[in-house]
Amino acid sequence: MREHDSYGSTTMRGKRRKFDDDDPTFVKRGRIEPALQEDPDLPEEGDRWSTWDGALHGPEPRPDWVRTEYGAVDTELGMLKTGKEADVFLVRRAIPGTDKISMLAVKRYRDGDHRMFHRDAGYLEGRRVRRSREMRAMNNRTAFGKEMISGQWSAAEFGALGRLWQIGQESGLVCVPYPVQLIGTELMMEFIGDWETGEAAPRLAQVRADQDQLADLWRQMTDALSVLARAQVAHGDLSPYNTMVHDGRLVMIDLPQIVDVIANPRGGEFIARDVRNVASWFRSRGLEIDEDALIERLHFEAGLR
Repeated sequence: MREHDSYGSTTMRGKRRKFDDDDPTFVKRGRIEPALQEDPDLPEEGDRWSTWDGALHGPEPRPDWVRTEYGAVDTELGMLKTGKEADVFLVRRAIPGTDKISMLAVKRYRDGDHRMFHRDAGYLEGRRVRRSREMRAMNNRTAFGKEMISGQWSAAEFGALGRLWQIGQESGLVCVPYPVQLIGTELMMEFIGDWETGEAAPRLAQVRADQDQLADLWRQMTDALSVLARAQVAHGDLSPYNTMVHDGRLVMIDLPQIVDVIANPRGGEFIARDVRNVASWFRSRGLEIDEDALIERLHFEAGLR
């Protein structure tokens, strides 16, 4: 099996591979403890009952593959990716004895004592909470404040995915994984890849494409950036490493740091940085790109000009 995909590779036979964001060759093995306390009445197969009940749910109409039945069972198949803020796992949610399954990428944000907060300040500008005590705790990075920030990251990503998924369904101009549910700081979303093998779609950075394919991917990228700008948000950390290509379609992932470009005083800078990060990759592969003109257009579409 190839090991060049966005989340890393896993298989249905229980192998567990873990790839660190900063070292693509980093591998760990072994099962982790579930993010949520296990129900003492465990299912006969799988790891836990579905946590659908009691969670926040993604937008409607839901895709028909989303399993909402209380009798569904979750089986953890391996770790797909590890990062500074969260780890991502592959989970199969299925109705025992049937072919009704969904394959989910489950993102579990780290708690306040195990996350790295060096990037939080810039992204959190413009995000406000109602209670001054909570705002002070976040600003001072107390243990409680870090938990508040962790909750903001997961809620922000869940909200961004839901909003962009709906826009994508209506316009066809942006593609993101469908956000299935959010419970605590565990976000379950559509797994982008081969549901039969558990192999994730490749990152844009690993795609080998001819000039026509590159031009089409760049068109998709600019369409998606335009959608974000008109929604007055920026990805905030866009790069060829957090976009995937699945069946020729560009898919944006990793959106916890999404930026409100109107509320954040550095909103225009985040738009420009996103553009420059992806434009440099396409340019290095021979595509002629006027990134300054694109940035100017996106600033206008976002209402910053």
